[in-house]
Order: sequence, then structure tokens, then C-alpha cells
Amino acid sequence: MSITREPSRPPDTVIAEAIRVRLLREGGNLEPKILGTVMPVLELSMQPGDKVFAESGQLAWMSMAIQMQTSTSAGGQQGGFMGVLGRAVAGGTVFMTEYTAAGGPGLLSFAAKLPGQILAMDVAPGAGYLVHRHGFMCATPGVQFSMGFQQRLGTGLLGGTGFRMQRLNGQGKAWVELSGEVVQYDLQPGNALRVHPGHVGMYQESVQLSITTVPGIKNAFFGGDGIFLASLTGPGRVWLQSMTIQHLAHAIQEYLPHNEAGAGSVINILSGS
Repeated sequence: MSITREPSRPPDTVIAEAIRVRLLREGGNLEPKILGTVMPVLELSMQPGDKVFAESGQLAWMSMAIQMQTSTSAGGQQGGFMGVLGRAVAGGTVFMTEYTAAGGPGLLSFAAKLPGQILAMDVAPGAGYLVHRHGFMCATPGVQFSMGFQQRLGTGLLGGTGFRMQRLNGQGKAWVELSGEVVQYDLQPGNALRVHPGHVGMYQESVQLSITTVPGIKNAFFGGDGIFLASLTGPGRVWLQSMTIQHLAHAIQEYLPHNEAGAGSVINILSGS
């Protein structure tokens, strides 16, 4: 009589170690460090074969072992016309740059553009994020960067300003930058927050966003908070940023040259118009 034994299940520690090793082989050994406080820097210690991609112009510094390749499809991004158009509309660049450690370990760094914080996010199928239009810093191949939300907020007196969010989905690791201090909320199903659009830093894709108007004519025109609010409805997590580019632009406006054309151009650049 033969006896068939059920194979013993390895302990959880062995499974966890196996998962860790697999992640390392898939590029999870970047050893990221976030340095600094007010103007942080993301430093990636990369092993041979590791890759990350970013928008063109994001690089701060890198070691000699890092190779660059710029194209519309770098990092496995959708390089067709619609993919490129979607990134451009979302506030990104047409070209992306892929950085690879070749021939030995390498060092790669990206610096925040404004005072604030750099956050590391795990992106997975069904667990993506929407980030404000200047928030994406870099990611590992497998993450897709595209337009997530766009709505025109007005014309005429409002200057034709718009509200855009970048979508990060797929599979991999991504880093984003938010301005000022970051406040995090976990919204239960049906719970909603009404937020000034400039303070919306990031939210999980399970959160629903819509644009509403400030209630009341006097509030809208004389309250000083603008006419539009972003309504974020759970379930899901939201990250709000204390600094808005628009408020920063207005704060330094009086210190800019009095030439209207020159000052206007600087304000438009800072406000993302």
C-alpha cells in the first residue's frame, strides 16, 4: 500500500523571502533614499540592469554608469499619437527618458521643483493613482503615465484655466512630488471633501472626482477662493498639498518686474497656464 503525503507548506518567512528575491530580480533593488527636508532629493542606488523612466528635463545628477535613452515610448510608455497626446494634455512632456545602470552600480537623482515632499507609491492593477499635473517624478518600467482627468474651469475673466490630473497605473514603483505640507485622509464610501483644486495633490483611483461651483453668488465672487471646488468622494485615500502654484505665483507677483508682458509670462509659467 502506497501512501501519498501532502507536500508541506513552507513557512511564511520562506514565502516572504521568495517574494523579496523575485522583486529584486524585477528591478525592486533600487534602494531609494529621500534626502533633505524643504527641497528634497530622490536618490536611487541602481544595480546593473535596473531601469527607471521620467519626463524629459527631470534629471538632477547621475553617475557615469547610468545610460540615457530618450524617446516617445521610453519606459514602455504608449508611444503612439494618442499616448503622446494624452501625456501632453496631462501636463507632461512628449518625450520620456529611460535611465539604465549599465556595466556596474550607478547613482541617479531627481530633485523636487518646489518646496514639499517626495512620496513613494506602489502601483498595481486596480491600485493606481491620479496625481496633480506636475506631480510625477519617475517610475520603474511597467508603470503607465497618462492623462487621468481634465476639465476646463472657465474662460474670459478666469483666463481659460483648466484642471488636469495625471494617471499612474500598471505595475511597479513610482515617485511623486507634492508641494508644501501633505495632509492625508481616508474617505469612507460616500464621504466627500470639497477642496480648492490647487490643493488636490493625489488620490487613489477608487476615489471619484468632480468639479463643483462654490455655493452662493457672494461666496463665489467676493469670497476670494475662486468659483470652482473639487469634490472628492470615497472610498479611497487622498493626499492634499498645502502649497498651490497659483498662490505662490500671486505671493511673488509684487516682486516681479513691472513690465506687464514679462511679469505675465512668469505668472503663467508658475501657475501652469
